[in-house]
Amino acid sequence: MSFSQLIQKRYSVRNYTTQQVEEEKLNAILEAGRLAPTAANLQPVKVIVVKSCEAMTKIKKAANIYNAPLALIVCADHKTAWTRPFDEKQTTDIDATIITDHMMIQATELGLGSVWICYFKPDVLKTEFNLPNNLEPINILAIGYADENDEPTFKQRNSIEEFTQYNY
Repeated sequence: MSFSQLIQKRYSVRNYTTQQVEEEKLNAILEAGRLAPTAANLQPVKVIVVKSCEAMTKIKKAANIYNAPLALIVCADHKTAWTRPFDEKQTTDIDATIITDHMMIQATELGLGSVWICYFKPDVLKTEFNLPNNLEPINILAIGYADENDEPTFKQRNSIEEFTQYNY
């Protein structure tokens, strides 16, 4: 499948089967995240794999993961992130998001569904997963096999003219 076909196929899955994600697929997803670019290659991200019943109980206190059998909490490490010198902008959100996107696309290529979750209680995740102060949860990626009745719910995308502004 071409990249263009892959990104057209991907959508936010909100209904999953109970089938567990195979370890080799999880490893491929994590590898895609590990290889994703980060500012100055500092790699200031830690991914927390959530799949045991105990860990699922913890994450569900902070977010709706739509009964996915696997979730990845993508955390930014403020101690190691690059900071732009002109305005002190730290690239933590950007780096974590690029990594999340790579893992999401890899999951799609492997026949899995996913949904990128940013609506969660970060303080609850920090407490439940015992995160140190320097780690900030940025995204949750819920992953699993889409239920056969799940369908894309996205609206029509903006046209290329609405999306683009040329200034040259």
